[in-house]
Amino acid sequence: MAGMTLSDLRQSVARGNFVVFGRAGMDLFADPVGVKSEEAEVFHAGLGGSSANIAAGLCKLGQHSALVTSVSNDAVGRFCLNQLKQYGVDARYVKSIDGEYRTSMAIYESRTENFQNVIYRNGAADFQVTEADVDRVDLTPYGALVTAGTVFAAEPSRSATFHAFERARVAGLPIVFDIDYRPYSWPSADVASDVLSRAGALSDVIVGNDEEFGFMAGGIDKGLAKARELSQDGAAIVIYKMGEKGAITFAEGEETRTGVFPVEAIKPVGAGDTFMAGFLAALAEARALKEAVTRGSAAAAIVVTRPGCSPAMPTGAELDAFLEDRTESLEG
Repeated sequence: MAGMTLSDLRQSVARGNFVVFGRAGMDLFADPVGVKSEEAEVFHAGLGGSSANIAAGLCKLGQHSALVTSVSNDAVGRFCLNQLKQYGVDARYVKSIDGEYRTSMAIYESRTENFQNVIYRNGAADFQVTEADVDRVDLTPYGALVTAGTVFAAEPSRSATFHAFERARVAGLPIVFDIDYRPYSWPSADVASDVLSRAGALSDVIVGNDEEFGFMAGGIDKGLAKARELSQDGAAIVIYKMGEKGAITFAEGEETRTGVFPVEAIKPVGAGDTFMAGFLAALAEARALKEAVTRGSAAAAIVVTRPGCSPAMPTGAELDAFLEDRTESLEG
């Protein structure tokens, strides 16, 4: 069970170095903005995958990160490795594997109306991370372990990540968990609910939207109570996101509401990963908790106005510039 105090968590995160578990993938997004995939003649390639996005986003915001995952030993896997290195993500723990396993691919559009996102994850390479892979990770340099819920959807990745949680607990590292429920990755909703609830109970920071907390609790109307319960049971920070209604942050017995920044979005993907990167980077900079959540929301607002995921994530300078004249526009 989680039990790290907020003070200890902040002290650890202040190291500004994060070890991130989960998938990297290739994104192909149609060009120009607004075109349907089936009508596009041009696609741009970029780094994708929830955990890889978080790791890249942290680096773009001036922090350090390493990714632990597997990619296929082919051109797509090597593309992801090259992209990680370009963003400054430490890829020493990214394993290339042979056989029929393949790196995930997402093909989507820069449009909000009738948005289409086609995911290819059959025989996903990232699910092949093992406990032996986890044991090769030196946790000494890091200030927190970060993961997104997709890693728990299949074996051996599920057991390997729970093993990583155990190692992090022994090492005194806070565990940061983005629920990130993707139904297409799981064998059943019941399995997902059970496993994600187990992961949440072990985590020190839990981030999810109202639907994800509701899913864990057995109904969307029970999501807020679930978030509150996880906070009371030992998580130092629980962030309950409500889309355009903002978020509620639970910490040290207090509930803090924050809003969102109104923008003209061109796509509905990438916001969750970018929120996490912005939030954690702000914590590492020793900013107040409410400000950290606000900066995460601002980063998420930026990413949905640009094509791609990792390529669209803001740098620290871009985030500061956005916030200079937007703070008074916060809604929620």
